[in-house]
Amino acid sequence: MDGGKKIWVPHPHDGFKLGRILDIGVDTITVEPFDAPGSAISAPYNRVFPAEEYDNKDVEDNCALMYLNEATLLNNIKVRYTKNLIYSYVANILIAVNPYFEVPELYSSQTIKKYVGKSLGTVPPHVFAIADKAYRDMKALKTSQSIIVSGESGAGKTESTKYILKYLTESWGSHAGPIEERIVESNPLMEAFGNAKTVRNNNSSRFGKFVEIHFNQKHIVDGGFVSHYLLEKSRICVQGPDERNYHIFYRMCAGAPEEMRKHLRLLPPDQFHYLNRGCTQYFCTTATDRQLNQNRKSKEYLQKGSLHDPQLDDVTDFKVTDHAMSQMGMNENEKMAIYTVVAGVLHLGNIAFEENTEDMKGGCKVHASSEQSLAAASLLLGTDKDEMRDALTSRVMQAVRGGVKGTVIKVPLKIYEAQSARDALAKTIYGKLFDYIVNRVNQALPFKSSASYIGVLDIAGFEYFQVNSFEQFCINYCNEKLQQFFNERILKEEQLLYNKEGLNVKRIDYIDNSDCIELIENKSYGIFDILDEENKLPRPTPDHFTAEVHDKNKNHYRLSVPRKSKLKSHRDVRDDEGFLIRHFAGAVCYHTVQFLEKNNDALHASLEIVVQESKNSLIRQVFDDPTSKKMASGKLTFISVGNKFRTQLKTLMDKLKSTGTNFVRCIKPNSKMVDHLFEGAQILSQLQCAGMHSVLDLMQQGYPSRTQFADLYNMYKRYLPAELARLDPRLFCKALFKALGLNENDFKFGLTKVFFRPGKFAEFDQIMKSDPENLAILIKKVKRWLICSRWRKAQWCALSVIKLKNKILYRRAMLIKIQKTVKMWVCVRKYRPRFKGIQKIKTLRSQLTMMGQIVSQLKKDKSSSEKQVQAVAQSIEKVIQQIKTTRVTRQEIDKAYSGLVANINQTLNDLQKKLKQQKNKEEEERLRKIQEEMERERKKKEEEERKRREEEEQRKLRMEMEARRKKEEEERKRQEEADRKAALELQAQLEKEAAANAERQQQLEQERLDRELALRLAEEDQSQVEELQRSESQKSIGAAAAEDDKKYDLAKWKYAELRDTINTSCDVDLLEACREEFHRRLKVYHAWKSKNKKRNVQEKQLNNVKNAQTDERAPKAVMENRKTKDKRQTEGQNAPPIPPRTNVPNSEEWAQRYFRIPFVRPSDQHRDEAQRKKGWWLAHFDGKWISRQMELHPDKQPVLLLAGVDDMQMCELHLDETGLTRKRGAEILEHEFNADWRKNGGDSYLNSNRTRVTSKYLRKILGIDK
Repeated sequence: MDGGKKIWVPHPHDGFKLGRILDIGVDTITVEPFDAPGSAISAPYNRVFPAEEYDNKDVEDNCALMYLNEATLLNNIKVRYTKNLIYSYVANILIAVNPYFEVPELYSSQTIKKYVGKSLGTVPPHVFAIADKAYRDMKALKTSQSIIVSGESGAGKTESTKYILKYLTESWGSHAGPIEERIVESNPLMEAFGNAKTVRNNNSSRFGKFVEIHFNQKHIVDGGFVSHYLLEKSRICVQGPDERNYHIFYRMCAGAPEEMRKHLRLLPPDQFHYLNRGCTQYFCTTATDRQLNQNRKSKEYLQKGSLHDPQLDDVTDFKVTDHAMSQMGMNENEKMAIYTVVAGVLHLGNIAFEENTEDMKGGCKVHASSEQSLAAASLLLGTDKDEMRDALTSRVMQAVRGGVKGTVIKVPLKIYEAQSARDALAKTIYGKLFDYIVNRVNQALPFKSSASYIGVLDIAGFEYFQVNSFEQFCINYCNEKLQQFFNERILKEEQLLYNKEGLNVKRIDYIDNSDCIELIENKSYGIFDILDEENKLPRPTPDHFTAEVHDKNKNHYRLSVPRKSKLKSHRDVRDDEGFLIRHFAGAVCYHTVQFLEKNNDALHASLEIVVQESKNSLIRQVFDDPTSKKMASGKLTFISVGNKFRTQLKTLMDKLKSTGTNFVRCIKPNSKMVDHLFEGAQILSQLQCAGMHSVLDLMQQGYPSRTQFADLYNMYKRYLPAELARLDPRLFCKALFKALGLNENDFKFGLTKVFFRPGKFAEFDQIMKSDPENLAILIKKVKRWLICSRWRKAQWCALSVIKLKNKILYRRAMLIKIQKTVKMWVCVRKYRPRFKGIQKIKTLRSQLTMMGQIVSQLKKDKSSSEKQVQAVAQSIEKVIQQIKTTRVTRQEIDKAYSGLVANINQTLNDLQKKLKQQKNKEEEERLRKIQEEMERERKKKEEEERKRREEEEQRKLRMEMEARRKKEEEERKRQEEADRKAALELQAQLEKEAAANAERQQQLEQERLDRELALRLAEEDQSQVEELQRSESQKSIGAAAAEDDKKYDLAKWKYAELRDTINTSCDVDLLEACREEFHRRLKVYHAWKSKNKKRNVQEKQLNNVKNAQTDERAPKAVMENRKTKDKRQTEGQNAPPIPPRTNVPNSEEWAQRYFRIPFVRPSDQHRDEAQRKKGWWLAHFDGKWISRQMELHPDKQPVLLLAGVDDMQMCELHLDETGLTRKRGAEILEHEFNADWRKNGGDSYLNSNRTRVTSKYLRKILGIDK
């Protein structure tokens, strides 16, 4: 079907597959993939997309694709990925695919120089180009800029951030001393303490950071500042299978010098409790593996060997980390203090507890095997061993009543409480150590006079695992806020700007996630506030917290219970053990068992006192916080982690909103983290989560680049002569673009700015950077264009005046002609009956001659006979004179004529009787001749009368045809009035239904995203996913209407089956149902083709002639009547349905009607009126549907089409939808249509295809049906 054109159809693994159409159904299209002949894939219309002519061709900017949709975007990324081209654009948004190997010369110094000062589009896509654009925008607009690097874990966000910082410091940091080196060196230092290996990424950032590079007034790097967010502290104590703790622990175990190793009592990773529950292997190369001593390797390492990653090596990375500390200005003592604290955390985790049988209160004590670990931890952390023991196994409480200061009570801890206290201490120490390191980095990057800055945001992407806890909740909340910012900055603000500038760009709908953000952060019923309130209770429990979340948000669409998850493993989670949130990227099930613990960032009083009195200066420094010295009486101090994160995130969002924004969307090509493996479905899901679908729709019609008229004018003002300096900036820009010959489709003028299509700003930028000589030449071109433009306007005005004069003269002549014609018509109407009557009466004079001859033959009574003849003659003249002098009616003239005829006949009879007596034989012969003559005259009159009646019948048929058209027009107007009244009555109900339908569609889209997310998670964890059941609400409106109105269910019938049934069925009801469904599918299919038209205007113009028959199935007026009718019926969100017409007789359904209208070929539509070649379009409607169609072209062979043979090229519209019955003069008679049909070879074409004809009327004519 459709000539075997290539289209993309969804596929669960590859994302989309290339194929051709096999069949068109009610709601779906059936496609045969090219790589699997014989198989078929069915997909909804809105998920099938046309393919590029050359599917192996790639473009740098996806907006340059002929068909801009999800499938072509994914294919272009795939083609470029196979060529090791990992970067591409969607307008000004960079898409970066992680190659998982080092692409040669991609980030070298020579490459950096290529991108300095170059606009987007002038050089290949690169992260350097985005960094350069941010710098140039900062410099030109005098506004700070931000670069948001987003994506899933393992997509390459951290590497992209490092290369952005490298580009900025190397390009504009040469005069800033060691500052640029410190900015670059800060990355490996923070990665060592904040990055870890996960199942999805070997170097996953477990914290977020916003790196600001500050520039002075000369736009040279002056310093930097790092803000960090939400370090994953729970990873310090426990990791999942195949995951590791933070890199610094393993780097110290593997790469620390032997002297340091002995001093810090470091062991292999599997001998530390905080490391041995995850992966204990090192990242090593072959060379470093040989250098590594056996006493540093874990048992798992000895069995399986080392881990491999091109970016990681624990042995050498320790030296890199140590060097980075030196670059930050740390001396050997400070570095040793940091290593000591890290080692102290490891030894702290090895402290185990057992029940204290001597304690009557059920307390615990340190296990005997952990005494060495306790001593090592106390020594390294600078605390007293006994005090540390007491602080870990008991806590001090101060009663409110008991004197001035209260009574101090020592409460022993249970084993699990002691373990929680130990882990809380370890997490607090490490968290404050990380804060200290970031603070030292900021101290090493001072800036004195910051004029502006470029900020790079690197924060964890959207996360979802089998078990999701508080960290994933906070990270996904952050991504919700960033997605909302993306929607507002890219989509909402862009469309508001288009409307403000009057560009008439179609509105693009996108998913609004503000309700999800309100669910999380709103006061009183928001999840964060509920969590804080639960933490403040005397005995908080996760079950009560979860129940409160569900109770206060019962009817919230975004919140649900775990059993509603698409992943079957979550069905076992009870309602009070977790909740499910439908995020913008899909639904995530959160386990709340550790929410309360992870939300509290405070230690109990005993541990806090111990660490504050530490002999380790670094420990005392990091805990030197006035707020930490305030103890609450009788209970643990509460410090909300969630509230702190919300405050930091609000500050971050304020910064982003106050700066210009650039986006880098990082893509993870596969879940195995290997090179040259492209998993299409996973990548498509990431693109959808990144909002690329809405961006594609916007950029397909939008103008992402723009500049002020005044800015362009001011640049050329000094080169302008005096006569051009007075020009308005907008007029100057228009003259400039016309002089350069830029394509009008590549730019558009707004009210204050000029807008450019994607990639076209580079041409304009090249013009702006021209040398003065070229600018002077350009000004001459502008001046010449202005003169030519004004001369053309003068010519046009002169021609318009001449045309107006000729039109006035023509109208005056036509008015005179109209007056003359009307006067003539009035005279004819007044005198024509009298003139005709006189002519008819004068014919009676011939009878007088005959009577005179009879009288001349008479021999007696001749005088009396002559008197009778004279009397008759006088009566004739009297009547003629009466008609001439008086106004008489047609009836009076006919009456007088009849009287004259009777008188003449009587006189003639009398004369004949007299003559008979004289000459019987002569008289009989004479009478016979007279009778013959009269008979001839009578026959002649009868023949004339017969021809007059035939003409009258033809005139009556045409009058009846016109009357029927007017009647149908009146009926249509009455029906439209009834429709309007029905619409007003049903408007309120339909608005409610429309809102419900929109909500239902949003739910369906959310379920699809949830299932795709669950599928990806199931592929990683080998779990099962519930099959997506298609509900009744997903059926299309057309299918539902078809089921309601028809007794035959034709939804599952194939296109070919419908056509065969129309050709062979004798069941009238089934035949009519099949014809309705057949034409409805044709409408849906042609609507889909129209929606996915080629975007390249020039190519479309070249193909107009070639595809004229394919694109134009009916004249433009007929198709536009259908669009106008649809627009009128769908006005508003949901227009009321038009009630069915019941007053049309059934006999008219099968009436044969014929129409003929003029049309202009598509290739001639844009020509002058004189050059347009007009033709005729003829149609024969058998009942409601078209049976025969004919196009008569002036300079080519006629086009003959038959229903059942040429359905894909024929008009698919209902007779009422075409509007032909309302066009005056469009309907013709049957013999007129058949004459043109036979003249152009229609009969032979009909006979050659007689077995395929579906028209009942034609089949009867051909003798096929009776």
